[in-house]
Amino acid sequence: MKIKDIRVRKEALDLTRPYTIAYKTVSDVAVCFVEVEAENGMIGRGAANPSKQVVGETVDQTFATLQGEGVSTYIGRDIRELRLLCEQLHQQFPQQPGAKAALDIAFHDLFSQVIGVPLVDYLGRHHQSLATSITIGIKNVEETLTEAQEYADRKFRILKIKLGHSVEEDIERLVKLRERFGSQLGIRVDANQGYSVQDLIHFHAQTLDLDIELVEQPLPADAMEEMRQLPEAIKASIAADESLVNAENAYQLAQAPLPCGIYNIKLMKCGGIYQAQRIAEMARAAGHTLMWGCNDESIVSIAAGLHVAFSCPHTRYIDLDGSLDLARDLVSGGFVIEEGMMRTIDAPGLGLQAL
Repeated sequence: MKIKDIRVRKEALDLTRPYTIAYKTVSDVAVCFVEVEAENGMIGRGAANPSKQVVGETVDQTFATLQGEGVSTYIGRDIRELRLLCEQLHQQFPQQPGAKAALDIAFHDLFSQVIGVPLVDYLGRHHQSLATSITIGIKNVEETLTEAQEYADRKFRILKIKLGHSVEEDIERLVKLRERFGSQLGIRVDANQGYSVQDLIHFHAQTLDLDIELVEQPLPADAMEEMRQLPEAIKASIAADESLVNAENAYQLAQAPLPCGIYNIKLMKCGGIYQAQRIAEMARAAGHTLMWGCNDESIVSIAAGLHVAFSCPHTRYIDLDGSLDLARDLVSGGFVIEEGMMRTIDAPGLGLQAL
């Protein structure tokens, strides 16, 4: 089944609720969308919006790459050569994870449509559903509690709280959340590289009784040796994010003494499903559990992340809320969320419908 056409567009998608993290405030997101059409008329969809701060690639650069002559060379190729196509993407676009992710996702979507199964079933399903966390940006205590109540009312089960401006204010917010909600809500946190080693040790000591699931990327991405020297109890709860961009980083993080206990894999960092699987296998060999995260993304790439997450037996956490605050999208479907639990749709490919 040969590829007949590849189409690309870029869209600016407003967020319904701007939010703040340790190094920026976000109010809208630009996304590159890809359609890969087969000769039988089936269309595979991909999308990408990489973070320049993390991977050094802007959405404009992604768009330029996707419009380039290198992409047109895939027209006429057989989509049934999926793994070869994805390996060639990796070789052709080594410094463009966004462009690579958009095409990789579209190829996987089209291939699994052609063979007539949901993508996760082709990859090998290990999970039927998991609870996703939903994110609260850096806010004061009252704003945090108000937003948390909204999510509790919507039956979400796990909050991810952005930290990193002030460790004492961070601790206060978490204490107040536990006072208000008790064990009703799970809590995980993300400092986005905002802590020093001393901050992290202090934070850990002051939150031992708060049942924090994990701490995502508390130290700067290049503080690998400092992470390795942390107490084991702290390292076990750390999810590497900005420290884990690609398979080479995954290999480094798997070397003893281990600097963390959890890999946070994002398709926008590593360049799509094929590379995410490589990272996941390294994590499994090293004894790490998996968290699957996202940027502010279209349903297209969130669905792709969910399918590959459910194919890994060592997936323990998902943080795939990136499409929930989009004011609009170009597709519907992809997944279902009921009372905070995410599951895939029983349809070929990613289960997407164009709007």
